[in-house]
Amino acid sequence: MIAGQFALIYGTYLIATASPGPSNMAIMGTAMRDGRRPALALAAGVVTGSLFWAILAATGISAVLTAYAQALVALKIAGGLYLLWLAFRASQSAMKQNPNTDGVGTAGEVPRYRSLYQRGVLMHISNPKAILSWVAIISLGVRHDAPAEGVAVIVGGCVLLGILVFGGYAIVFSTASTIAFYAKLRRWIEGVLSVVFAVAGLKLLALRG
Repeated sequence: MIAGQFALIYGTYLIATASPGPSNMAIMGTAMRDGRRPALALAAGVVTGSLFWAILAATGISAVLTAYAQALVALKIAGGLYLLWLAFRASQSAMKQNPNTDGVGTAGEVPRYRSLYQRGVLMHISNPKAILSWVAIISLGVRHDAPAEGVAVIVGGCVLLGILVFGGYAIVFSTASTIAFYAKLRRWIEGVLSVVFAVAGLKLLALRG
């Protein structure tokens, strides 16, 4: 596999991963609201969910899954409903006068990193776009006679990029300046997050095929 092919694969994955979406917005909101460590826990869950689909795509299992419309429909419904639930929680926070922790902790208690990690995993596993994206990535770089090492390099490189992107969002948006910005505009930011989650959830539920 030539270097140019790897560059195309990594570039495609990087653009898709860094583009604003529910996962990135959730990490940004958590970083500004709860700080760096909770955001990194959420980011770790997102990366784990991505790795799950990457392994299935690399082994060909996800290709079987995508062949069954009912399986994808079930994932779309689950993912859409979960995003709508996140939208509801964000809207609740936006309507409150006092800062809301969204169930992950307050300034006086230890954040529940496990629940944040699980939330990140659920966000990615329940998103059928993640399956299709990984199928496209693997198909783009792997031919029928490609060695297993090439697949490992693709998956490993993309996962590393995912760690850098999602972790980068957690670090950048947990700085003192962004936290201060969030404190001033908390209700507006939570409102925006609510809209983002709601739109993404409704789009998933409206998808056909």
